[in-house]
Amino acid sequence: MGKEEGIMDWSRIKTIFILSFLVLDFYLVYQFMNTKNEANYELLKEVKIEDKLKNDEITYKELPEAAQKERYLSVKPKEFSKEESKQQTAGNAERTSLRVTLEKPIKLSGKFESSELGPFIKGFVPYGDDYQFWEKDDHSKTIVYFQQYQGKTFYNNLNGKLTFHYNDQNEVYAYDQTYLEVQEELAERQEVLPALSAIDTLYKKGLLKPKSKITNVKLGYSTLVQLTASQVLAPTWRIEVDNKENLFVQAFEGQVIQFGNEENKTTE
Repeated sequence: MGKEEGIMDWSRIKTIFILSFLVLDFYLVYQFMNTKNEANYELLKEVKIEDKLKNDEITYKELPEAAQKERYLSVKPKEFSKEESKQQTAGNAERTSLRVTLEKPIKLSGKFESSELGPFIKGFVPYGDDYQFWEKDDHSKTIVYFQQYQGKTFYNNLNGKLTFHYNDQNEVYAYDQTYLEVQEELAERQEVLPALSAIDTLYKKGLLKPKSKITNVKLGYSTLVQLTASQVLAPTWRIEVDNKENLFVQAFEGQVIQFGNEENKTTE
């Protein structure tokens, strides 16, 4: 092989190497951009829950602010004192619940408003200021209030509940009461799941039907751990749908909560 031929072969080899590296570079750039676009697309899908709701015609009002920090609560049922339970007509030995029959029944209006019982609750019921109206049930003929702490309701908690009973004449004749004492706020404050993320959780599980309307979103507490003499409560989002259905999402871990048989059941 001549010197000139060797130089030409080496030049061709260098050219092939350069072209190969260029092709490889183009391929790697293409793969990188493709992967990046896919990642951005996935992120976009996760972020745009608003678009998912809009496409299904699911509407909602202004949501509570996103940045909140809360703690777990340790609570226990209160034993009412003799003074607090002097009007009691039935109850248990530990006095953790009261049953009071009214000497003079309270007449309700035809179209009930929770404010009708407000003066009685504040004036005669122990710790009356700590209860928030929940519902009036014409089937069981009861009017239910749940206890609250710093403006946050203890959702579906039988140990922090005020229940009025009324008759066919629309007269309140008795009430049952339980009350939870807050022992302490546990651990450090943690950021809660934004309200929109809680709604997203319900959407992904198929719990929000198309064309439904989210009519109220509020942060409260539900029972995380039920012990013999106490409970641990966790911050919980209540999402009200169409003014009638209540859905609950634990605000730290994001599990959907189903209430039943005096305990909370969570679904992943």
